[in-house]
Amino acid sequence: MNRVKLFRTDKKISQLELAKRVGVARQTINLIENGRYNPSLELCIKLAKELETDLNSLFWREDT
Repeated sequence: MNRVKLFRTDKKISQLELAKRVGVARQTINLIENGRYNPSLELCIKLAKELETDLNSLFWREDT
């Protein structure tokens, strides 16, 4: 699981707004947040930049 939804909602950004900022469809953000789509490294980096965090904080879990 990832923390995209957590970071997005903390910043009060909608799925649509985040999707526009990183250049994907809103449905892609929804799939990522629900663990049904594994984004490319390039998209992961864009998400981390837009959410003002790093890849480890966004996608890494210590217990996995």
